Amino acid sequence: MVEVTVTPQSSLADRPVQVRVRGLSPSQLVTLRAWLKDEHGECFQSRAFFRADGSGEVDPRTHAALGGSYSGVWPMGLFWFLQPDTLFRRLVKRDVAGSPFLVHLEVFDGLCLDTELREQPLGWCEAERWYVGPGVQRVPIHEGRVRGALFLPP
Repeated sequence: MVEVTVTPQSSLADRPVQVRVRGLSPSQLVTLRAWLKDEHGECFQSRAFFRADGSGEVDPRTHAALGGSYSGVWPMGLFWFLQPDTLFRRLVKRDVAGSPFLVHLEVFDGLCLDTELREQPLGWCEAERWYVGPGVQRVPIHEGRVRGALFLPP
């Protein structure tokens, strides 16, 4: 059974996480895909191709991506290289305090190049990426022509 994990499962968006895949065959070629839907329902995704090590594991912190959205060793590459399915869209979080982005991480057998994946993943998990920590208070600012928000720590 293939297991995909992200540690910690819930974190602030600027904090690194550890992604690992276990239970693959030694030297198996896989596609690791990350995707999310923003608040407008637009899909953003990234993918990277990896060859599992001798124990059937993939760890983007130590294993180089062979291609896809990026190549080389990028521990947070799947998160940093998220691209929109629709051209000229930007990944923007409007409700920073109310809800996280839910990033879905999936692993597929072989090289998956198509944006619309029709096969079932070998394994998957979800990661919560929050933009405001617990207890932080958001105060709207409206002073003359100035608009903004002040974030106060707990």
